[in-house]
Amino acid sequence: MSERPDGPAGGFAAANGWDREYVVYSDFDLPTYVGPATFANLPWVTDPVELRARQVDVAIVGAPFDDLVTHRPGARFGPRAIREAQYSTGALNSLQLGIEPFAHLNVVDAGDANIVPAMWERAHAMIYRKVLEVAETGAIPIVLGGDHSITWPSATAVAQSRRPGSIGIVHFDAHADTAPDSWGQLASHGTPMRRLIESGAVKGTNFVQVGLRGYWPSPNVLDWMQVHGLRYHFMTEIEERGAEAVIADAIAEALDGPDSIYLSLDIDVVDPGLAPGTGTPEPGGMLSREILRAVRQIVSSVDLAGMDIVEVAPPYDWAESTAMIANRAALEAISALAVRRRDGLFIQRTR
Repeated sequence: MSERPDGPAGGFAAANGWDREYVVYSDFDLPTYVGPATFANLPWVTDPVELRARQVDVAIVGAPFDDLVTHRPGARFGPRAIREAQYSTGALNSLQLGIEPFAHLNVVDAGDANIVPAMWERAHAMIYRKVLEVAETGAIPIVLGGDHSITWPSATAVAQSRRPGSIGIVHFDAHADTAPDSWGQLASHGTPMRRLIESGAVKGTNFVQVGLRGYWPSPNVLDWMQVHGLRYHFMTEIEERGAEAVIADAIAEALDGPDSIYLSLDIDVVDPGLAPGTGTPEPGGMLSREILRAVRQIVSSVDLAGMDIVEVAPPYDWAESTAMIANRAALEAISALAVRRRDGLFIQRTR
């Protein structure tokens, strides 16, 4: 029987230099690939009681659901991809706005809605309940989808939390998403804006769409939009007048009556050459810098009630660029809110 070899004097740690003093970093300051995948390494706080106790200003919410797509699936993986699409950690500093957003705002990741596959009615109910419980704590929910059908329950929850006030919606999308149905399905990702208006959660006259292009919707759907007072701006208008001028009009139109704005960003409003990871790509869209600037412009100018970023489908996102644009869109909104807080314009809701 062989003898057990003697270890080095002082142990292996000392021999290999592993016994020295090292700085131990907090989870918030570690690289994003270490530990759980929360948005910007922010604390994971799912309990609404704790959200209220912490006086959270902004809460990230995941809606990992894509059972109602009409073309390419995969957006159920969007929330995780958006959370992971970030290489910087710690306090962060917005070069565009000259502010460290997390120094001015209390932001957390509130986790995901309790979703299981193949049960769309349950999924929509869980999204509604999750967003409502977050909004009722006074936090502004930024919802990461998911297909665009999640806007129906998410925006409805925000509208409910804001009563007796009302919300307007600015909707960035290549498509209007105002179809009466999709092959008989009333709740598909092509119908949420119609459901919001028909249900009474949002008035058609307080609804503005930006970036429409391509070959849909049909004339009868455009007729319905006009009858219900929806305002919309085609991509050709952005090309001719510039995005900033069009966004300024959209802000004024959405605030014609409502107290606050809900921002819905379908990532396919961005050109698929820059954002290939979507369910229904449509060539000829906005540049990534245009959409990020638009988010800053809107959130800097209005009382933001809530926001969603949808249709990020990682299976088609070969360079992760779609998820990165979505991640930065959320960060731009948070940074613009921080500027409003710094400048005394942030409206603190009752908790």
